[in-house]
Amino acid sequence: MRDTILVVDDDREIVGAIAAALEKEEWRVLRAYDGMEALDKATDPDLRLIIMDVMMPRLDGLSAVLRIRERRNLPIIVLSAKSEESDKVLGLSMGADDYVTKPFGIQELVARVRSQLRRYTRLGGVDTAPAGIIVSGRLEYDPDRRALTADGEPVRLTNIETGIVDLLMRNLGRVFPAEEIYRRVWGEDAWSSENTVMVHIRRIREKIELDPREPDYLKVVWGIGYKMEKK
Repeated sequence: MRDTILVVDDDREIVGAIAAALEKEEWRVLRAYDGMEALDKATDPDLRLIIMDVMMPRLDGLSAVLRIRERRNLPIIVLSAKSEESDKVLGLSMGADDYVTKPFGIQELVARVRSQLRRYTRLGGVDTAPAGIIVSGRLEYDPDRRALTADGEPVRLTNIETGIVDLLMRNLGRVFPAEEIYRRVWGEDAWSSENTVMVHIRRIREKIELDPREPDYLKVVWGIGYKMEKK
């Protein structure tokens, strides 16, 4: 079955152009023209990726991303006419996996879609997992299910967050530079990767740490990178 992609933008010409390029690659495309319609289309069980514009009527794109994230863990690429670094960080902080600034090249967007789908459907992690559950203090990670719990409670992670947790939990105590995390988890060359990785690290901390400002587990080693503490 072909992967299904939802394209959301209030500009019908943009939706049409993106849809045509995706359908040329033999993906199935759903179309929506505002955030509320996106929420409805996002319930499709065959959906594998969402391309979401930010500025839309009825419900803006970032608010829609937040609400979709409550129900679905699939890649979301945000489109925005704003190119400032703060806007990109905000988008990633609210649950986006990638951020593309308008105007953009259709082929670049298609390449990003292909990369996100490849990462989403990849079953294995980056290293061979130890046998059984990996335990570090309050945290337990099941490599087979790619599922993390903290104090016995499931931790809801996005696809990218799961990739980072998978890498660090399989290699407790090992320090990974941001560039290496990006290459391994995103599966592509690391360019301007530091802020992108940092945003996802912060989101993971907010979900697993008792005090994200003073983390016990997901720690930065200044000047080198990040590690998951072995306890």
